[in-house]
Amino acid sequence: MSVQDAHSIEDLRRMAQRRLPRGVFDFFDGGADDENTLRANREGFERIRLRPRVLVNVQEPDLSTMLLGRRAGAPLVIAPTGAIGAGWPGADVAIARAAARLSIPYTLSTTATSSIEDIATLAGGRLWFQLYVLKDRAFTEKLLERAGAAGYEALVVTLDLATGGKRERDLRNRFTVPLRANWTTVRDFATHPGWCLQLLRHGQPRFKNLVGFEGASDPRASIAAKVGQSLDAAFSWDDLQRLRERWQGKFLVKGVSRGDDADRLAGLGVDAIWVSNHGGRQLDGSVSSTDALPDVLRGVRGRVPVLIDSGVRRGVDVVKALALGAQGVAIGRATLYGAAAAGQAGAERALAILTDELRRAMQLCGTPTVAKIDAQLLQPSGSTHEPNQTVDHETIGR
Repeated sequence: MSVQDAHSIEDLRRMAQRRLPRGVFDFFDGGADDENTLRANREGFERIRLRPRVLVNVQEPDLSTMLLGRRAGAPLVIAPTGAIGAGWPGADVAIARAAARLSIPYTLSTTATSSIEDIATLAGGRLWFQLYVLKDRAFTEKLLERAGAAGYEALVVTLDLATGGKRERDLRNRFTVPLRANWTTVRDFATHPGWCLQLLRHGQPRFKNLVGFEGASDPRASIAAKVGQSLDAAFSWDDLQRLRERWQGKFLVKGVSRGDDADRLAGLGVDAIWVSNHGGRQLDGSVSSTDALPDVLRGVRGRVPVLIDSGVRRGVDVVKALALGAQGVAIGRATLYGAAAAGQAGAERALAILTDELRRAMQLCGTPTVAKIDAQLLQPSGSTHEPNQTVDHETIGR
């Protein structure tokens, strides 16, 4: 099956599932514990109902918008995804290049399998760096210095990860990075010869940004445990303020789900707040991102733009998120499935699917521009998501 035969993100997901060993696919696809939040993220989008406008000229819808003061080709951001070189060699670069072609920001994970410098050199475009705050403050400082020196536009500090989530699929599959041979994994790998040949040709995926960091070197731990062992669970408001003062570019915080936290963060001087539950991969039972967004917007009170991720699989989901009040929508698994299925061609196909669906949804909703997507599109009383405010997507965050 050619990647061009994929007509939805779910099609790409199935292609990736067929190509990858079970342990690798489950690491990308799975969530924490019983995966209740993983499911709730999709259910949150599916509950939202739209009220289309009619008799509007939507012959040539314009998907472009302003994101953090710069024009983007669509109201999309690539969310950080770690260890994805286990799915396809150079997957980080592949997705970053696809993002650059669409003129949308790409966020590189601390636990990426391509380095800060390689992404800047090989992909270009609008680059953001997502930071896990590590116990080793000196090493964390080095990461900031490297991102600044490589010209990254923004720093995205992840706040919802005081420890790694319990991802039981990984534990059952005995999945680690670097990949470790045991009876479970050997049987799994052997049934996927194409993937195995790529691994032999390109070598083991490694956390390129954590080279020299001892906290990531334990081969016995699951990937979730490795991250958890290395994180600074004592990171505080004062620490975040010092980090804000240290970083000279745009400063975003990711993993926010409460209005009171958003209020304080907006007062701290952040440039944007990113509503996220880590794609359901950390605290199982946490609120879905669509349910958290209205409260965060009330806390922000229009002072800074708000982004949202977790559960986005369709272009119409982008319309729903913008109508709720988000300025931009971040996607993680969507382009990851594409890259795991077919490298850069798969990542580009994922973005083509989403932007085609977004364009179609805008036409069917009677919204010729992103700025016209507002709360009046949402089903009013009786819906879980009542219209809360109108957001000017053209001017906020400039």
